[in-house]
Amino acid sequence: MTAARPVPEADRPWLTRAGMALRGALIGLAEIVPGVSGGTIALVVGVYETIIRSAGHLVRAVVLGLSVWGGAEARAAAREHAAQVRWGALLPIGAGMLTAIVVGARVLEPVLEDHPVQARAMFAGLILASLVVPARMVGGRWRPVEVLVGVGAAALAFTLTGLPPVAQQEPGLGVVALAAAFAVCALVLPGVSGSFLLLTVGLYEPTLAAVNDLDLAYLGVFALGAVVGLGAFVTGLQWLLDRHHRLTLVVMTGLMAGSLRALWPWQADDRTLLAPGDGLAGAVGLAALGAAIVVVLLVAEARTRDRDHLIEAEEVAEVLDVESDVESDVESDVDAGDAGPGTGARDAGSGSDVPGHRRGTNR
Repeated sequence: MTAARPVPEADRPWLTRAGMALRGALIGLAEIVPGVSGGTIALVVGVYETIIRSAGHLVRAVVLGLSVWGGAEARAAAREHAAQVRWGALLPIGAGMLTAIVVGARVLEPVLEDHPVQARAMFAGLILASLVVPARMVGGRWRPVEVLVGVGAAALAFTLTGLPPVAQQEPGLGVVALAAAFAVCALVLPGVSGSFLLLTVGLYEPTLAAVNDLDLAYLGVFALGAVVGLGAFVTGLQWLLDRHHRLTLVVMTGLMAGSLRALWPWQADDRTLLAPGDGLAGAVGLAALGAAIVVVLLVAEARTRDRDHLIEAEEVAEVLDVESDVESDVESDVDAGDAGPGTGARDAGSGSDVPGHRRGTNR
């Protein structure tokens, strides 16, 4: 009796889709926790490039398809972009993200309301550890002018996040769309947290409430802003990273550092910072836990990158070995062809070839 042959993953598409949905759920959970980057999780689970490329093609397809200019050429380009979307991966990932966001929002909203000091402490630890990502992505030692720019960005963010909040009221839908457009960059830049950006502008809790209450108007505007941001702002951000890579990351690092003011655990309703009060030990412990979570994720991301680089290096080495073997075979054939006539003449003259020996022997 022979053992059952394992069924390849390609023959079990449901298993592949379930795996994609699970990866999307992990990204969705990261997106609702300030300080944890959905882009980092996407890198760790191996779907970062799939999401970015497919989302980019999808946005272009939608924009071109809805465009009133371009006519048939625009529609043809839209179909071409739509065909390049990896729907088999993007749809399960999106479904997993949406499910995790809905479930996670119901868990986090009461925590923020009932335990604000502890929640801010843990979020602060998450953000503080995440600062290493954009700072490291700058590459090399910071120049003096970059240090000054980073300090200036941090001071600006510190000042803005310390402004007293306006009277409690529902955020305008235009503000919601703009914030969503900026928050979507968390999927493009590993280490940047979209929820943290919402938190600093006071839209984190309203967004969680909108998810829990199924506020379709709020959520629709938020989704529209995210799509526009993915197509416009993210493109501009990528342009800045291409043209002014170091300076852009320096500014981002400074903004993230200065915005930590919004996560000081002890503060009044008008955002005035207070001295540490009760629960100091617990707050410190939660901050350390948050930092540890980010460190673990960063280590996993680094190992994932190293593994991918090692695989690429091995593939390149195999290709080079094959090419080297081919070249060696070609050179051997050429040498044999060049040496053939001369060798035959020497063999005939010396009587060392088999027919010559036979003739000599017969005589």
